[in-house]
Amino acid sequence: MVGTAPRNTGTEGVQGGVGVTALLVAAARAIETHRHDSLAQDAYAEHFVRAAPASADWPVRIQQVLDGDTNPLWGRFARYFGLRTRVLDDFLLKAAHAGSVRQIVLLGAGLDSRAYRLDWPPGCVVFEIDRDEVLTFKRAVLDGLSAAPKAARTTVPTDLRADWAGALADAGFDTRAPSVWLAEGLLFYLPAAAETRLIGTVSRLSAEGSALAYEVKLDKDLMEYRDSPLYTSTRHQIGIDLLDLFVHEPRPDSATDLEGLGWSASVHTPFDFTRLHGRGPLPEPNDALAGNRWVFANKTRP
Repeated sequence: MVGTAPRNTGTEGVQGGVGVTALLVAAARAIETHRHDSLAQDAYAEHFVRAAPASADWPVRIQQVLDGDTNPLWGRFARYFGLRTRVLDDFLLKAAHAGSVRQIVLLGAGLDSRAYRLDWPPGCVVFEIDRDEVLTFKRAVLDGLSAAPKAARTTVPTDLRADWAGALADAGFDTRAPSVWLAEGLLFYLPAAAETRLIGTVSRLSAEGSALAYEVKLDKDLMEYRDSPLYTSTRHQIGIDLLDLFVHEPRPDSATDLEGLGWSASVHTPFDFTRLHGRGPLPEPNDALAGNRWVFANKTRP
């Protein structure tokens, strides 16, 4: 049962830079949770938001936003994160329930609480890879709530720029067994070469029958959207300049790379799922979401 989280938790991992974007996603998930037509439920999200000084006064319900759903940040952008959460929840659960996948790996796990809130089949283990400071903050909040995971949960405190594959193996990951991987809101903060290495490493560690979902941006020039409502509202309302955090260089075609490594891959826009679920953002002029793609892949051969 979710109670009241203590306010005085360690916040080193979410004080600034990419770390604070985890709080943005948590706030969006909290807002989505309290909607009457919610796409995803995350009862822990608002407690992460309230526990960090950087976000303690952010809204966690759309009713707390003066202009409601017309607000580009807490309306449209938050709804985007709610949609993304639902789509990726569905992908992970489908992989776990449909076959022999019992290993779930969250790359750059951030404040993801899927180990606690999703109904995993028996025998699943969720590996969460992120910096130690982020995992420490998350543990403090969840311990304060007396939260219990619904699957075995193993944290892997390491930077993805280090030997995370070795750390994952040391934590008990079995390369002989199928696994499902998730890189949510991660790759556009990495240099292109790092994305290519990460995707290649995931493939090398994945047995036949494994699955992978990740998000990329395909914009040729991110700065074309400098004045888009999503980016300007995020800068002005909560002081996060996403364009300063993203890597500005041509992105690799990781989906095609995967197909050469024995995977089948499909690429979708978020708007595909807005139309599927009947809720979420649709294209608009000067749209910072125009280049976002969600990639889903299955390893079909060794």
